Formats: sequence, C-alpha cells, structure tokens
Amino acid sequence: MPEKETKPNFIVSFFLKLANSKKYSDIKSVVKDLLHNPDNRYKKFIDYFLIFLIVTSVAVFIDEVKHKIPFWLEIYAVYFTSAVFAIEYLLNLWVYNDIHTDIAKEYYESNFVGRKSKYYKILMKSLSQKLSYVITPTAIIDLLAILPAYRSLRILKIFVLFRFLKLFKHTKSIHQFFEVLTERKFELITLFALLIFVVFIGGIAIYIAEEQQNDKINGLFDALYWSFITITTVGYGDISPATDIGRAISFVIVILGITMISFATSVIVSAFSEKLNELKEDRVAEQLKSSNEFLIICGYGQIAKVFLRSFVKESKKYIVLDVNAQKVQEALSDGHDAICDNASRYEVMKRFYNENAKIKVLALTGSDIENIYISLNAKSISKEIEVIARATSYKLYNKYIRAGADRVVLPNEIASSMLVSSIVHPGMYKAINAILHSKDVATLDEIYISIECSLIGKSIKDADFNRYKLVIFGVQNGIKGEFKFNPKPEYTFQENDIVIVMGHKISIEYFKATVNAGSYR
Repeated sequence: MPEKETKPNFIVSFFLKLANSKKYSDIKSVVKDLLHNPDNRYKKFIDYFLIFLIVTSVAVFIDEVKHKIPFWLEIYAVYFTSAVFAIEYLLNLWVYNDIHTDIAKEYYESNFVGRKSKYYKILMKSLSQKLSYVITPTAIIDLLAILPAYRSLRILKIFVLFRFLKLFKHTKSIHQFFEVLTERKFELITLFALLIFVVFIGGIAIYIAEEQQNDKINGLFDALYWSFITITTVGYGDISPATDIGRAISFVIVILGITMISFATSVIVSAFSEKLNELKEDRVAEQLKSSNEFLIICGYGQIAKVFLRSFVKESKKYIVLDVNAQKVQEALSDGHDAICDNASRYEVMKRFYNENAKIKVLALTGSDIENIYISLNAKSISKEIEVIARATSYKLYNKYIRAGADRVVLPNEIASSMLVSSIVHPGMYKAINAILHSKDVATLDEIYISIECSLIGKSIKDADFNRYKLVIFGVQNGIKGEFKFNPKPEYTFQENDIVIVMGHKISIEYFKATVNAGSYR
C-alpha cells in the first residue's frame, strides 16, 4: 500500500514552484532560444554585440602594453566586457539542463509509488550534467575569457587571447571552418598521432647518432626539437646534422614530413570541397526564406522545365529540389537555383519553412508515392502551405486530396484529351491551343476581387464585361470555393471572388486597372 504523501522541505518546495511556474519556463525557453537557435531573428544582433566587445576589448589590451589608457576605457575593456561575458557564461550554464524538472519528477514519482525520495541522487545527477557543460571546450574558453578582469594577477592578462577564441562561437564562418575539421577528426587525429610517433623516432635516432659528435644537441629535447622542425619542413637551421648517419635520418624525416603534409592537405581540401556545396545551399535557403512569397519546385522533369520557362518571367522567388544530382546540375546549368535533396523527407521541407511567408509547393516528381509524401510533409509543417501536385492517373486523385494537396494536376489526362480533340475536333483544338498559348486570338486570365476592388456588390450585368470586349467563363469564391460556370447576369460579386475571363490581353489589363483588381496570389 502506498505511503502517505510526504510534505516537501523548503528546497524541494522551491524546485516544485519553479517546475509549476509557466512564467519561469517561458523566460528560460526564450533565453535558450536567443542563445542557441540560429533561426532566432535576434540572435545575430547578440552575436554582433559580443563580437564588437571581443574585438574592442582586445584592442584596448594591446594598446595598454605601451600606453596608459584612460580610466573609463579600462572600466569598459576590463570590467564591463568581463561582466557581459560572465552573464553569458552563467546563462548558458543555467539553460543547459533543468534541475527543477528532475526534482519535481522524483517528488511526484516517489509519492505515487510510495517509496522514499532520492533527491540527493537526482540533484547530484543534474549537477554532474552542469559539470559536463563546464568542461566542454566552448565553456572553458568562455570562462578563461572572463579572467582578465582580475587585475591583481597581471599574468591573467594573457588570457585575453581567449576572447578571440570566443569568435569561433559567435562568427558563423569561423564556426563552420571548425565544423569541417571536426568532421575529419578521425583522419586528423590519426595523422597527428603518426606525426608525434615519427618526431619521437627521429629525435631519438638523431640523439643516439650525434649526441657525442654534435655540439648543438645537448639533450633529448634538442633532438626532438630538431626532428619536429625538420618534419614540418620549417628548417630554422639552428641545429643541423653533423654526421652521415644524421644526414641519412634527415632524408627519411623530410620525406615523411612532405608525405604527411600532403595527406593533411588532401584531407582538409576534400572536407572543404564537400562542405562548400552545403554552404552554398544554406545561403540559397536563407535567401529564399527571407522572401515574403516563394515557390518550392520538387522534381526537375519535363513539366518543371516547361513551367519554369513561363514562371521566370513573373520574377518570383523559387527553388528546385531533386534527389538526382544530374538533374540538379542540369537545373543549375539552365540558370535556376537548385539543391540536391529528397523533398519527400520532412527535414528537407522544414528547412525552407518561414511562418511569415506565403509558400507554394509543386510536387512534380515522376513518382506518385514521392508526390504524396511531399504533400503530407508540407501540410504537416503548416496547413498554410499551398500544395499543387502532379498525378499520373485520375484514380489517385482522392489519395492526393486526402494527403493534403490543394490542387491536383493530371498532365497525362490533359495530354490525351488534347490529342483526341486534335483528331476528332481539329477546329476546337486549334482554338483551345491558341488560347492556352496566348496567341493574338485571345487569352484566358483570372481577376481577383480584393477588398479594394470596385466590383464588390455589383452584378455581372452592371459590370458590363461586353464594353471591355471580355467574355466571362465562370466565378469561384476563394481558391477552394465551388466554381460556377457561366453564372447568371444577376450574380453579385463578393470579396475573394476569382473571375475567369477571356479576351485580348490589352482588354483584360485595362479592365483590371479600371476596377482596381488583380490576379490571385
């Protein structure tokens, strides 16, 4: 039988209060987002501010070496900047994990099952997690960057160099440089271990061979120094071999040094070449996300090519995604921004999401399965994303709709209908073909009735389309409303109506300007 609920002591009560405080949780979430979320709009300003403090404070310390600096400048460079860095360090330590959550969880679980609470064990575990952050290279650099504030210990001024190391965390390009090296950690550590091994072998060999004959080598450290300088091909010349055996050792050391330098160079260059494309893609994605409206075209097939020939004239932002590297290269050669990635994956689609932008997704791959997954992923990210998908068969139409596609295009059905029309009804085919290709005969267009449009409240008869030499095909209220073909003259226009008209382009543009209307976007 469970024991009676134990009353928490003062410390546990304090942690429980924090765990139940929404305001505290919200503040901590905001601070954590500001410090660690690269997509936070304010984080870059914090980084710029910290970079400014780092550069200016280091400049003051450098100037202080030979000149006496004003008192206010010393307060700024020593105490103010150190205080800011200390606050940043403590905030990072604070948001690293949640002690109050662990304590509250232990309290409720122990009371629920009626066992003795293990607060001390949970507290030690949470504190050890804090400690794991303290000993990370980034946290150590942050801590050492604060030390120049202790002016009584002049030796600590040398730690001002660690303020420059903080730039690695706050400067994206430098941070990415170290990310590339980290990705090749295994190769570089292996190379470094080999370097140390060869240095020791070479140093011991030259020490044994020349310690008695070379007055420049007075101990093993001198031999190791010579070996390191030689293997790195620096060659100061302050220590040089004096015997034939020593010179033979030099041959081997130099050859090994050149080999290892070449290997290190090839490792780093290959890592940067792989990272370069990723950096370019990230830049393209960031530029696209900053737009108010953009289009994501998934799949670079024949339909996408035909579409882009016309769409590029609209001067709208867009990106092409395709899993096939050859097609991506073809898209780039055609002058389009393209990225090689699988658009049917959730993480890929999420990468381009901006809640403040109007996003349209075109699922135009050759696979119905991929197009359905693209529709599902886009709608799972946000219902506001508009999805137009390509289907190979009308039988799949309902599946696309259930997957979230706003509109489904059936190019095979359309092509077969046009083919039949060209044989059975050649006259009708010629007319439709001329209209669709915007020939001089006429063109189809849509007129979006926004709140500023003067057509609101007027009937079709009052609008007098004949006066502008326009033929009205139909009306649809909103993008998802029911389409009414050839509506009655008494139909009254409403806000968000989309009117489909046919006529000469000049007549349509003149009518839009007259009634203050436009096309749906």
